[in-house]
Amino acid sequence: MREFACLRLAAAGILAAFLSLGAGGEAKALYDVEPSEIPGKPGSIIRIWPLEGGGPGMGGNGEAFRILYRSTDPSGRPIPVSGAIYIPNGPAPAGGRNIIAWAHPTSGVVPPCAPSLMPDVGGMMWNLGNMIAEGYIVVATDYPGLGTDGIHPYLIGESEARSVLDSVRAAREMPNTGASNRFAVWGHSQGGHAALFTGEVAARYAPDLKLVGVAAAAPATYLIQLFDADAPTATGKDLTSMTLLSWSRLENVPVATLVVPQDMAAFERVSHDCIESVAEFEQIERDDQPLRTGDFIKIDPSEVEPWKGIMLRNSPGQAPAGAPVFIAQGTADTTVHPEITKRFGEALCAQGVRVSFVPLPGVTHTFAARDSAAAALSWMSERFRGAPAPTSCER
Repeated sequence: MREFACLRLAAAGILAAFLSLGAGGEAKALYDVEPSEIPGKPGSIIRIWPLEGGGPGMGGNGEAFRILYRSTDPSGRPIPVSGAIYIPNGPAPAGGRNIIAWAHPTSGVVPPCAPSLMPDVGGMMWNLGNMIAEGYIVVATDYPGLGTDGIHPYLIGESEARSVLDSVRAAREMPNTGASNRFAVWGHSQGGHAALFTGEVAARYAPDLKLVGVAAAAPATYLIQLFDADAPTATGKDLTSMTLLSWSRLENVPVATLVVPQDMAAFERVSHDCIESVAEFEQIERDDQPLRTGDFIKIDPSEVEPWKGIMLRNSPGQAPAGAPVFIAQGTADTTVHPEITKRFGEALCAQGVRVSFVPLPGVTHTFAARDSAAAALSWMSERFRGAPAPTSCER
């Protein structure tokens, strides 16, 4: 760890200069990449910075870094992706340190919304301190288009999964981490969607890694049903705005063909908002007021192509799960509806997957990860130990 301490001292001044640029400028400056830097082995590291203030939840038990690493988009093109990594202090055990890959919930779809740009990205990960105390490396991708240039491919499963898997590879590439090739993935909301797709993609995309378990809190699953259920709500309209901005860029469709003219200004504000801090939540509540009455889009995306096809293709459960699955779901969740998650879990059971389903009585969407973090960590630890996975499936 001496190399990390030296790196922290050497880079602190440079990092302070980046931080003085503000959110948008910080994203551009910190994660700006030259085209010549992008080609390379998926998971290889482009740059590393100390994550100042990023690990208060670690209790002084480790080191935290921002990382910029290489990945590939679903078409196979090399791309840069940013993220954060948390490494326990002390020597690694004989078999190497196991890795927990955190997949974050929705933060936005534009570069300044990267969680690793927050002063305390570790604060978004419930139970980080316990994960570090138990000796796990924790790596947290931002996903493509958050931090790095472009637009984030929101809820595009293959894209999310590749960025998660290559973040695990990046953890193994960092010097002196002592990382093994064994990992579990743990995510909330959009991150639950990412975790489920990571399980489905892992053996095909990253056969060099060993996935032991997939843990998801209130995951986005059946996207058409979730869209239809959420569409009338304020939260649903915020997420729809971000989704349509992302997907319209991916499909090269002008948003003016989707949004009614009188709501275009509000749509532009909401779709470019971030939702990571209290101040940002307050901002999006102000910005979305004009969208709360009536329909602000001209079509029903769940019934019209290409949007319907995107939702169908990016609903998990259409490929083998890849590992035992842990699902936690709050019964008071009005964003990811409990009956939809329950139906997804039952479908996994029908495929023969060992599913641990943990209901969270009275818990809303916001707190699904917080209130299931201890159970998820215990479940992942058992998978690392090789214990047979329990199941809630009825036989």
